[in-house]
Amino acid sequence: MQELDFDVVIVGSGLAGLSAALRLAPTHRVALLTKRAIEDGSSQWAQGGIAAVLGEGDSFEAHVHDTFIAGAGLCAPDATRLVVEQAPECIAWLRALGVAFSLEEGQLHLTREGGHSERRIVHAQDATGAAVQRTLIDAVHATPGITVFEQHTLVDLITARKLGHLGQACLGLYALDQASDTVRTFRAPHTILATGGAGKVYLYTTNPDTSTGDGIAAAWRAGCRVANMEFIQFHPTCLYHPHAKSFLISEAVRGEGGRLVLPAALGGERFMPRHDERAELAPRDVVARAIDFEMKKHGLDCVYLDISQRSPEFLHEHFPNILAHCAGLGIDITREPIPVVPAAHYTCGGVLTDLHGRTDLRGLYAIGEAACTGLHGANRLASNSLLECMVFAQAAAQSIAAAPAGERLVLPAWDDSRVQDADEAVVISHNWDELRRFMWDYVGIVRTNKRLERAMHRIALLKSEIHEFYGQFHVTRDLLELRNLVQVAELIVRSAQARHESRGLHFSRDWPELAAPAAPTILVPGGA
Repeated sequence: MQELDFDVVIVGSGLAGLSAALRLAPTHRVALLTKRAIEDGSSQWAQGGIAAVLGEGDSFEAHVHDTFIAGAGLCAPDATRLVVEQAPECIAWLRALGVAFSLEEGQLHLTREGGHSERRIVHAQDATGAAVQRTLIDAVHATPGITVFEQHTLVDLITARKLGHLGQACLGLYALDQASDTVRTFRAPHTILATGGAGKVYLYTTNPDTSTGDGIAAAWRAGCRVANMEFIQFHPTCLYHPHAKSFLISEAVRGEGGRLVLPAALGGERFMPRHDERAELAPRDVVARAIDFEMKKHGLDCVYLDISQRSPEFLHEHFPNILAHCAGLGIDITREPIPVVPAAHYTCGGVLTDLHGRTDLRGLYAIGEAACTGLHGANRLASNSLLECMVFAQAAAQSIAAAPAGERLVLPAWDDSRVQDADEAVVISHNWDELRRFMWDYVGIVRTNKRLERAMHRIALLKSEIHEFYGQFHVTRDLLELRNLVQVAELIVRSAQARHESRGLHFSRDWPELAAPAAPTILVPGGA
C-alpha cells in the first residue's frame, strides 16, 4: 500500500493532539490519527476543569507552590513555571475558539479542588473536558490543513536505526487501519505522540478503553527513555455501582463541601480528618490511601461521598451531569451519599521530554499524559493535566515550526507476508484479564517488594507469550493494545522496584520513609 506523506503526524485526539494540530495546521500538512472515533480520548471524560491564576489574591507563585507540594518534591521547577505562567493565555485561546466556560455575573466562575490554596479552576459545569473537546473537534473538522484518520492504531514508530541509517531519528510510523484491516505507512519528518496514559493496565480505572499506553510503549521500543512510571494516580472517588463503568465523581464535589463517610451501618462517620488535617481537600494520593485503609480495615466494598447538605438548586447548577448520571442509577445525591472507590486515573510518568516536548529521537515529540515533562512530580495536582496538554502542544508546535526541513527517505511497507490469522483470540482476552487483575492486586495503591516480584514474574511470562503471538499472527487492535499494556506494566514495576522510599503516589510498606535527595526514576532502553 502506498505510503502517506505529511509534514507532521499526530497520534491521539485528546486535548493535546487536537491543540497541536490546530497550532500547526496554518503552516503544515497535518495527519491526526486516532484509534477509535475522534471523540474517544481521555480528555472527553475530564470533569473538573483547568487550573489557571485568574482570581484576585491568587498568584503564579501560589500555583507553583501548590503544584510542588502535591508533587512531593519531584516537580521540575522550569516545567512547572512554564505551565503555570502560560495558563491564562491558554484559557483565552480556548475562549476565543468558542469554549463556553461557566460564568458568574459575567466573569469566569472559579471553583476549588483538592491541593489548591485558591479558587482557580476554570470549568464548564462538571463536564469541562467534553465542552473543550467538542469545540476543538469542530475546529479541526473546519481546518483544511488537518486530515483525520479514525480507526487507526499505532503499530510502531519507524526509526533511522531500524532502516540501517546512522543517528537517532523518527521518520514516521506504521498504523493499523481498522476499516481495511491493513497496516499503512505514514511518513513525516515530525511525529507527535499524544496517546494519553495507561489506566487500562489496571482492573479498575476511570479511563476510557483507549488508554493502553500505546505511545509510551512505542517510544520505549524505539529507544526513548521513560521516567517516573511508578507514579500512577488513583482517583479517590470513582462511582461504585455494578452498572457504572469508569464514571468518576469530580474532585470539585469535595471542593464544594462533599464529605467522605463510612456506611450508615458503621454510623456514617466522617473519616478524612483522622488521616490528614486538610481532610477532603488533601491531595489525591492522601485521600486514595485513606479510603483504601478504611475499606481494608472494615472489609468494605466502598465508602461514601456525601454532598447532600448542599441545596438541590446548587447541585443542579454545579454538578448537573453527576446528578443526572447518579439519578439514572437510582442514587439521589441531593438526599443520599454516593458510593465511591479509588480507581487508576492518571499516569504521571511517561516518555521523557524537554520543555519543547522533544524526546530522545530527533523528530519525535510526546505531549499530554503520554509525556513526562516533570510538571507532576510524584503526584499530579488536580486540573493541571488539561493545562499541560495545551502548553506543551504549543511548545512542540513552535519547535516544529522552527526546525529545518528534514530529509524524506522512502520507507518500507509493512511486511506481513509470513504471518497468519490468529485462530485463538481467547489467548489475548485471557492475558488481558490476567494482567489487569495482578496489576491491581500487586502494583496498586499500597505496594510491597514481594508483590512487585510476583508481578514482574507474571509479566515476564505474559511478555514471552505475547511476543510469540505477535511474531506469528496478523496484528489486530486487541493484540497491539495488549502488547503495549504488558510493556507499560513492566515499566511501572521496574520503576517501582527502583524507588526505595515512599513518595507521593508510590507507597511501599517495605520503604515507608522519604529518602533524600528527591530524584526522578529514569529507565533507559537496553538497561544502560
